[in-house]
Amino acid sequence: MKLVETDIADVKILEPRVFGDERGFFMETWNARTLAGLGLDVAFVQDNESLSAKGVLRGLHYQIRNPQGKLVRVVTGSVFDVAVDMRKSSASFGRWVGVHLSAANKRMFWIPPGFAHGFLCLEDATHFLYKCTDYYAPEHERSLLWNDPAIGIHWPLDCVGQPQLTPKDQQGRLLRDAEAFP
Repeated sequence: MKLVETDIADVKILEPRVFGDERGFFMETWNARTLAGLGLDVAFVQDNESLSAKGVLRGLHYQIRNPQGKLVRVVTGSVFDVAVDMRKSSASFGRWVGVHLSAANKRMFWIPPGFAHGFLCLEDATHFLYKCTDYYAPEHERSLLWNDPAIGIHWPLDCVGQPQLTPKDQQGRLLRDAEAFP
């Protein structure tokens, strides 16, 4: 597995080794020893899965208590995936990193605890998987406004038009008003 650095030191892109031939392909998507050898010594406790239509935007979500690290990937379709640093003590507080994840590129994205996370589906029937380092705690979940101008995420809306959002995500908080980590 290859580790690719991003503009925020703690956020990583992982490129698995893919073995393919005329029959299809095989790849290892998670191995505790391999990830530990890359500096990601994490334990996962929960797997999540979503299926979304083109134009669905999910996020930006985080848990203020029981923060979750997430290893995310796409098995069908494609997304633009985003992590926003919510750690006030970090030099990158309020900055974001985005990456295109797809069934074709087989990339994975590591979002450590302390980050808000969201994604925009770029194709119909996008199947998204993620491993989490802590359990879902709805009472501690927070939503950051997906289009906060202070953050300035460059969502590829030209590919999808106006995004489809849940009422919760439409009412996300601005960074200046959001609960953040120390």
